[in-house]
Amino acid sequence: MTIQAILGRKLGTTSMVRESGDMDCVTAIVAGPCTITQLKTADNDGYAAIQIGFEEAKTVNKPMTGHLSASGNNFKHLAEVRLPDPESTGAEVDSPLNVGQVISVSSFNTGDRVDVTGYSKGRGFAGTIKRHGFHGGPKTHGQSDRHRAPGSIGAGSTPGKVIKGKKMSGHYGDEKITVQNLEVVQTDSVRNLIFVKGAIPGARNSIMYLRRSIKDLRSQGLIVELQEPEIEDPIVDEEPTTEVVEKELKE
Repeated sequence: MTIQAILGRKLGTTSMVRESGDMDCVTAIVAGPCTITQLKTADNDGYAAIQIGFEEAKTVNKPMTGHLSASGNNFKHLAEVRLPDPESTGAEVDSPLNVGQVISVSSFNTGDRVDVTGYSKGRGFAGTIKRHGFHGGPKTHGQSDRHRAPGSIGAGSTPGKVIKGKKMSGHYGDEKITVQNLEVVQTDSVRNLIFVKGAIPGARNSIMYLRRSIKDLRSQGLIVELQEPEIEDPIVDEEPTTEVVEKELKE
């Protein structure tokens, strides 16, 4: 099996021209190399997964140092990748995964579909117009100070309270967002770059988590190499012998 999940940093957006002449807007991501720092098994942890680390850290606390000692390096960012269940995929998975193994962008190919997870840009405390797209109050009939006001929030004497979930001013942005089913336009294993078609959440230099799309048939962050079924030779009726033909004619 080949791991198809990786951590990276968003560089920004650019455009690329395909061989067909079509131009695509792509997002460049510096992905990996990532190192496997932990293996989880169904017997010990109740499920199968691996933990990957990205970017070396100069200093970490002692508990984390002990946890990462088997991988040989200290890492700033860790992420967990669930492994598929062999019973559900129908494949015989003989995993060669080991702690310390390196995962690079070479695991992804042009045309693959990936899900990208990141944190959106933080906007701080925002009003209802910026946060929820409210239109504001009227600008006539003496309404000189209601241009960006949210309006009434009450629901009358019944129920006599502000209903939970009411759209109001508050913290906006900095939320975990996943954009699904994006196409990998190109990879550059020399510079550890992967170019994904479309926009992804987050500011420049923010951490991104890429994995094979759940809408792809080969999902769960892995490619499981299924055994090809053996194709039996078609059954061809043997030509009847002359004795059989003569017997049929006599009958």
